[in-house]
Amino acid sequence: MSQLSLILLSTFAISLGSLIGVFTLSLKPKKLEQILLYLVSLSAGAMMGAAFLHLLPESPDYLLTLMSFIGFFVIEKFLYWRHCHRRNCPEHVFGHMNLIGDSLHNFLDGLIIAAAFTSNNGLGLVAVLAIALHEIPQEIGDFGVLLYSGWSRRQALLANFLVALTAVAGGLIGYWLSDIQQFSASLMPIAAGGFIYIAASDLLPEIRKETSFKKSLFLLFIFLIGVLMMNVIK
Repeated sequence: MSQLSLILLSTFAISLGSLIGVFTLSLKPKKLEQILLYLVSLSAGAMMGAAFLHLLPESPDYLLTLMSFIGFFVIEKFLYWRHCHRRNCPEHVFGHMNLIGDSLHNFLDGLIIAAAFTSNNGLGLVAVLAIALHEIPQEIGDFGVLLYSGWSRRQALLANFLVALTAVAGGLIGYWLSDIQQFSASLMPIAAGGFIYIAASDLLPEIRKETSFKKSLFLLFIFLIGVLMMNVIK
C-alpha cells in the first residue's frame, strides 16, 4: 500500500472516531465518567510514550519541542482550542467555538500522521495509535458539548464528523509538503511538543482529580500500560 493510501486510510479512520459519541447515549453518566477516565489515563501514557520514545529520538530538536509546547498553550489560550474529556464539561462551551477549535486540532493531527508516515510506516503507526486513543474521550466530550449547547443528536453527529474530516485535509497537505526537504524532521519535534502538552495539561489533570487512593493507583497502572504499548511498538 502506498504512503498516500496509508495516510488517507488512517486519517479517515481517525475521522470516523467522531461518531463514537452516539454509542454513549445509552450509558449511565456515572459509568461513562469512569470509562472516560480510564481512556484518558491510557491516552496520556500513550502520548507521553510516543513523544519520548519515538518522536523526539527521530528528530531531537529540543528547542523546537519547547517552542511547540509553548505554541500549543498559546493556541489553546487565545484561539479557543480546548479539550473536553467528559460527557458534560463543567464550563459552558459554545458549540460553534468548540467546533472551530476542534477543526484546527484535527487538521494538525492529519499533518502529524502524514509526516510520521513519510518518515517510516512504523512511526506512522505510532502516531495513529496515540492520536486515536486521545480522540476517543475527546470526541465523546465534544459530542456532549454540542448537546449541551442545544444541538440535536443528528446535528451534533454530523457537525462532529464534518469537522473531523479536516484530519484528512491535513493528511493530504502534509503528504504534498513531504517533498519539501526537512518537513518531516521539523514536524516530529513539533508533534512531540504537542503530545507532551496535551498529556501534561489536559489529560493528567483529569487523572489527578481522582480522590480515591485505590483508583488513583489503578489509573497510574493504566497510564503505564499506555507507555508500555509505545515501548512495545518501538
